[in-house]
Amino acid sequence: MLEAGQLNVLEVRNLQVKVSTKRDTLSLVQNINFEVKKGSVLGLVGESGSGKTVTSMSILQLLDRKTTTIEGSIKLNGQELNGLNSKQMRKIRGKDIAFIMQNPMNAFTPVLTIGHQFIETIRSHISCSKNRAREIAIEAMSDVNLLEPAKLLKSYPFQLSGGMLQRVMIAIAACTHPAVIIADEPTTALDVKNQKTVLYHLDKIRVEYGSAILLISHDLGVIAEMADEVAVMQNGRIVEKADVFQLFDDPQHQYTKKLLDARPLLHEDETIIHLA
Repeated sequence: MLEAGQLNVLEVRNLQVKVSTKRDTLSLVQNINFEVKKGSVLGLVGESGSGKTVTSMSILQLLDRKTTTIEGSIKLNGQELNGLNSKQMRKIRGKDIAFIMQNPMNAFTPVLTIGHQFIETIRSHISCSKNRAREIAIEAMSDVNLLEPAKLLKSYPFQLSGGMLQRVMIAIAACTHPAVIIADEPTTALDVKNQKTVLYHLDKIRVEYGSAILLISHDLGVIAEMADEVAVMQNGRIVEKADVFQLFDDPQHQYTKKLLDARPLLHEDETIIHLA
C-alpha cells in the first residue's frame, strides 16, 4: 500500500522567489507550501500580481537564473526539481510535467506547421518513428474533438482559433500521460463554449491517466467547477488553503471573502454551464 505522502505527485515546500534589480532584491513569493495528489485538481487563485504565475514558472524552472533566486523544495514524484540544469529539465518538461499557458499562440513557433511541432514533441519524449508519431498526434487531436486532424497538422498556428490551439496543447499534453499538468489561465481568452470544451478535456486527462492538475485562474467559476482544493494567494503568499466546498461555503481569510464577494452574479434568466 502507498503511504499518504506517496500519493502527493507534486510537493512544494517553503518556496521563496527573489529577483535582483540594479537597485535592490525584491521578494516575489514567500513561504509557499502545497501539494497536489494524483488525479486531483488544486486551484490557485488570486488577483493579478499575487504570485500565481511566478509560482508555476518556479515549478517548471523557467525563471531566469541570472536575475532570479529560487529557494525551497519542489518535488515531482519524489524527485527534486529545484536546481536541475536546463538539459535535465527539458527531459521532464512536456513528459512528466506539462504546461498549458494562457495564450496558446505563444506556445507555438509561427513559421512551423502544427504537425511539425506536434510530431517533434512526441518524438522527443517517446521513442517512435515519424509515421507512428503522426498517428499518435492524429488520435490525440481526435480525442479532443478537433475535426480533420490530418488536415490540421498541415496548418500553421495562425490558421487556428484560440480554442483550437488550446485543444492542440491539451492533445500534446495527453500524449505523454504527464504526472502533473500546470494550466495557467487556460480559458481566459476563450468564449463560453470553448471554455467548457477545454475544461472537459482537462478533466478527461485527469480521470483517464491520473494526472494531477495545478489550475491557475482568477475565474472562481472555473475553480468551483474543477478544483478539489483551493489555495488563495495574496502579495506573494498563500493566505488560505481549503477543500473547495469549505472555501466557498465558509471562507476564513478576509481576502478570500473579498474575492468571493467580487464574483459577478448571474441574472435570473442566465444559466450556469456545467461540464457534464
